[in-house]
Amino acid sequence: MDYSILQHYWWFLVSLLGALLVFLLFVQGANSLIFSLGKTPEERRMVINSTGRKWELTFTTLVTFGGAFFASFPLFYSTSFGGAYWLWMIILFTFVMQAVSYEFQNKLGNLLGTRTFQWMLVINGILAPLLLGGAVATFFDGSNFIVDKMNITQELQPVISRWANLSHGLDALLDPWNLIFGFAVFFLARMLGTLYIINNVNDEAVRSQARKQLMYATVPFLVFFLSFLVRMLCKDGFAYDPATGIIAIEPYKYLHNFLDMWYLTIIFLVGVVLVLGGVIATVLKKDFIRGIWPTGIGVVLVVLVLFLMAGWNNTAYYPSNVDLQSSLTIANSSSSPFTLKTMSVVSLFIPFVLAYIVVAWRALDKKEITKDEVSQGDVY
Repeated sequence: MDYSILQHYWWFLVSLLGALLVFLLFVQGANSLIFSLGKTPEERRMVINSTGRKWELTFTTLVTFGGAFFASFPLFYSTSFGGAYWLWMIILFTFVMQAVSYEFQNKLGNLLGTRTFQWMLVINGILAPLLLGGAVATFFDGSNFIVDKMNITQELQPVISRWANLSHGLDALLDPWNLIFGFAVFFLARMLGTLYIINNVNDEAVRSQARKQLMYATVPFLVFFLSFLVRMLCKDGFAYDPATGIIAIEPYKYLHNFLDMWYLTIIFLVGVVLVLGGVIATVLKKDFIRGIWPTGIGVVLVVLVLFLMAGWNNTAYYPSNVDLQSSLTIANSSSSPFTLKTMSVVSLFIPFVLAYIVVAWRALDKKEITKDEVSQGDVY
């Protein structure tokens, strides 16, 4: 199999994992609204017990996303995860806070109190989507790093990529456009979270609050996302010559990608229609509770296309704002042909893994989340 085909195939798989991760941020979105969706301790416990059934799926997908990047594009892993480590450490720390909170908030001997652990869930629900969105925005706006592959010959410090300043990733939050996309992901997570709670919690009081919060999340999401999208289509992008590997600035690069890869543009538009359709149906039809599914599928399609636009069509997916030629592409940052080919055989088992997730999801949801359910049995 051609090396370029393998590189494009693995960028697609990484992009799909990223898209699934964004969808699964409904856990963080719902948790950020614990005190808005639940006005009583019992209602808050229903929300937490609902997201508590799914939080491990989000965390596992995040780890798998990082692992897939490490295996298929190790230079990105060493540059971003190794260079911008403060940003990623904060993200991972908030997920650790989440895990601790779920396990200990209602245990005997809890000295901090249930409310303290619930606020830890809220912190994770706010910071995780915001920072993950800011990190993904650097795929379009660039980061401050330098890559010098000749350093591999250095005996004392054979490090080929390094951050160009001491912030180690926190400088991404100084770019207003990274923050705009971060807030777009944050409000998207809240939007998905409210739709999930409407579908998963069988309680009219909680569902009523969720429908109200849905509008509060959808409007700012559209404002932030459309602002970022319009600016992305109008800005200069980072293109590379597949023959020489030389990277250059190309005006309207991402607009050209949407035009050149028209089939992805169609998928993007279908995703947008599904996202809006799920929200509109939930708002207009009081008895419609399954909006999470069309909106969730739409989110996966839209995010998948954005990732593919960042890496396909001879585009540098991780631009360097310090040294243009240090920018990473799927051609100069991927694993060897043997590694990609071997992993491609293993990737054929992915449909079975997805099938397992579907079965596990249905098994977890066999028992409805109600006031009676949280008052007995194994709950968070």
